[in-house]
Amino acid sequence: MDIRKVKKLIDLLQKSDINEIEIREGDQAVRISRTRDEQSAAAPTQVVVAPSAVAPPAPPAPPAAPAASGEPGGAGEAEAPADPNVVTVRSPMVGTFYAAATPGADPFVTEGATVSADDTLCIIEAMKTMNQIKAPADGVVVKVHAQNGDPVQYNQALADIKTA
Repeated sequence: MDIRKVKKLIDLLQKSDINEIEIREGDQAVRISRTRDEQSAAAPTQVVVAPSAVAPPAPPAPPAAPAASGEPGGAGEAEAPADPNVVTVRSPMVGTFYAAATPGADPFVTEGATVSADDTLCIIEAMKTMNQIKAPADGVVVKVHAQNGDPVQYNQALADIKTA
């Protein structure tokens, strides 16, 4: 979708009383929404671009040799964890991985950290929008796959959480 169209949609949203608008064009969808802050009349705008169709989860990959390269997104990253109690949190979008809220701050989570459902694991920046990625369940972070500032792809493994 053309960025000029997205900008026009943002302008339309800001000039109207509409709180959310979603436009689908082929296999792409853009949803722009704003929320009202009780203390301010100004409304921050959030833009989310996502594929319009949600793909069903991929079946578990058969056991294979680990990828020879250590690059993110390699074949070894697509494999499901061997332990059925380990949940792999995957990137819902293409963007930049940030382990902390600000440069120099402590990371949201580290390997071995205990997390609760809905705790922030990381931030993925996409189109200058910071998207918090939340833990899907209570557990312990077994592995963090990406490093601060790494580019990530859609469905790339971000972290593994052991749930039981």
